[in-house]
Amino acid sequence: MPKILIIEDEAAIRRVLSKILSEENDSYEVDEAEDGLDGLEKIKKDDYGLILCDIKMPKMDGVEVLEAVKTIKPEIPVVMISGHGDIDTAVNTMRLGAFDYISKPPDLNRLLNTVRNALDRKELMVENKRLKKKVSKKYEMVGESAGIEKIITMIEKVAPTDARVLITGPNGTGKEIVAHWLHQKSDRSNGPMVEVNCAAIPSELIESELFGHVKGAFTSANKDRAGKFEAANGGTIFLDEVGDMSLSAQAKVLRALQESKVQRVGSDKDIKVDVRVIAATNKDLKKEIEDGKFREDLYHRLAVILIEVPSLNDRRDDIPLLVEHFSSKIAAEQGITKKTFSKKAIKLLQDYNWTGNIRELRNVIERLIILGQSEVSEDDVKQFASKS
Repeated sequence: MPKILIIEDEAAIRRVLSKILSEENDSYEVDEAEDGLDGLEKIKKDDYGLILCDIKMPKMDGVEVLEAVKTIKPEIPVVMISGHGDIDTAVNTMRLGAFDYISKPPDLNRLLNTVRNALDRKELMVENKRLKKKVSKKYEMVGESAGIEKIITMIEKVAPTDARVLITGPNGTGKEIVAHWLHQKSDRSNGPMVEVNCAAIPSELIESELFGHVKGAFTSANKDRAGKFEAANGGTIFLDEVGDMSLSAQAKVLRALQESKVQRVGSDKDIKVDVRVIAATNKDLKKEIEDGKFREDLYHRLAVILIEVPSLNDRRDDIPLLVEHFSSKIAAEQGITKKTFSKKAIKLLQDYNWTGNIRELRNVIERLIILGQSEVSEDDVKQFASKS
């Protein structure tokens, strides 16, 4: 049931507006506040679908209420109510984010149309927000094992915050999937998700890649270039294989985390960045710290929240679900008929030693779908999925 709050210091106008809305649609629940302060307290405590707010009021005027609402509950549409002398102010409130304004005395049709449109917009915004919280099919996390359930629970708790997360686990376990879940379920999901594979970038180029450079900073720097931290501003940066980063780059990443600032290579100018950092590694960073290869202070900055992704050998119960998931996906990608797997074939796959984890399993399933029979048998598994 849509709930509408009327904030108006004149009791007669509150009664008229409340009566119009109640008689127009008996599903509208109408609440009233006699001034801006009273209204703001109600907004903090309740969930409204729409706010009708007068501009000139004692204690707190409508402009101040609008600014507060846009800070604490920006999804609620606010319609301003303006007297004859308030039209210029009302127009200015549109620039501040008001949905619309209505002049006193209110025209009945204009009022009702505005209310309907504003409530429809609120519903769309809520639905869009809900859809954006859903993780893309590309990054599905498949499994029902205790290890996977634990990760999903952790993501639900951590994703809405800006806490830094360090994801650990062997190669091929799906650490990047966890990172994408954290981003797409966060309030930064509208912003960019920038991935950096620290192991794939030469040590002499990693600082330029992360922080950018200015023209002439080094031989091949022919023009100014923004780095990944700048590209991720307002969103998330995912530092994959962070354990392979040089000590020099680690020092600069530490400064970026401490001060929310970066400097391009060859420049002494600070650039402010608002970035959430998620990192991943297959290395034992505590051992790397002991060996002098990783900074302990950076580790503690990155590992506010630790998420460990289990190996496939530690979640064998998920293999039937993974086989079904990959077989459907691969058949669609290859444009071929989906194949079923016999129970004995599934059992044999569960018994394998998956040193390459999920990545290796996917490759094996693809091979079996292309080369196996219409129903993949135990013999198919032995022939096409045998270990070298």
